[in-house]
Amino acid sequence: MRIIQIKVSETDFQKYDLGNGQEIKFSDLIEKVNLEYARKALIECNEIAQEAGLSEMTLDEINAEIKAVRDAKNHP
Repeated sequence: MRIIQIKVSETDFQKYDLGNGQEIKFSDLIEKVNLEYARKALIECNEIAQEAGLSEMTLDEINAEIKAVRDAKNHP
């Protein structure tokens, strides 16, 4: 196994919850970074949905949209 050192700003250290400054497994670091990207993507999707008016759709309206797309795909 190899060891690498990475310098991280205090802000990023806190944001990614990197623990107490001791060793962290690479897979844990990747998971923490991926979670942050997912969080940012979710926020961006929510903002886009609000701008497009999609966040106001009811569950019935969403299901109708899904059905319409599936029907169009299955019956060209």
